Amino acid sequence: MAKKKVIHSLNDRIFNTVNYAILTVILLIILFPLIYTLSASFSDPKMVTSGKLYFLPVGFNLNSYREVFKNRDILTGYRNTLFITAIGTLANMILTVCGAYPLSRKDFYGRKVLMMLFSFTMFFSGGIITTFLVVQSLGLMNSWAALILPGAVSTYNLIIMRTYFMNSVPYELQEAAYIDGYSNLGILVRVVLPLSGPILAVIALYYAVGYWNSYFSAMLYISDRSKYPLQLFLREVLIMNQAQNMLDASAEEMARQAMRAETIKYSVIVVSSVPMLILYPFVQKFFVKGVMIGALKG
Repeated sequence: MAKKKVIHSLNDRIFNTVNYAILTVILLIILFPLIYTLSASFSDPKMVTSGKLYFLPVGFNLNSYREVFKNRDILTGYRNTLFITAIGTLANMILTVCGAYPLSRKDFYGRKVLMMLFSFTMFFSGGIITTFLVVQSLGLMNSWAALILPGAVSTYNLIIMRTYFMNSVPYELQEAAYIDGYSNLGILVRVVLPLSGPILAVIALYYAVGYWNSYFSAMLYISDRSKYPLQLFLREVLIMNQAQNMLDASAEEMARQAMRAETIKYSVIVVSSVPMLILYPFVQKFFVKGVMIGALKG
């Protein structure tokens, strides 16, 4: 059977054309900085600082990447960050699921009060000093636990997951499982979680990106270099290069170092971003469904 061709009205065609035009402009605005950063990291420093780089690499070279990976601590940083991201994301997901599931159950007494208390923390917190004192008093200084436990649960992610459980997993299905003899834990593991793949993937990505990009908490709590995450080592590369520029006596040498620092800056951005860019396509298909269903209340 031949497919029927949909005939759009003039207004529909105008609307679609304007939409495509606006989305194309937005795409270019978002895509250009990414491509420019990647091209600058592979370009000749002179071309970058002189403004001759527009889109594609000019004077292709890998000197800036050699400078970054010359620091042997980079591999240590990668190892530490991968470990922190994996363990932290796993801990966050377990706690978020354990909090979101009971709050999504209609028969859970006091869930509205608890939800108000959770929501309160989104707008009011103790601040950096209070958090630092708590971490110090618990003996978590200079440990990876200090990077994971203070932000073990995100209220925003908890609310999204709770709403997803309420709207996408039929309550009648949970009741049927309860009648069949499942406990609440059994219902969560055997019924709710298998039906919640999209939201689990989205929330896990949120947590993982947060850990991967975080460096400020490590600056506060970690003093042992062997426990530094990648972001601190990359920050050191930039600072050391800038300090070298100030120590060089020759004006010509200072100019050369400044040009090299410019491309190293872009290389550092690429090195720190590539793992997350590789991860994103694997969960992208869950993004729209997971966020939209989890964000809307039925």
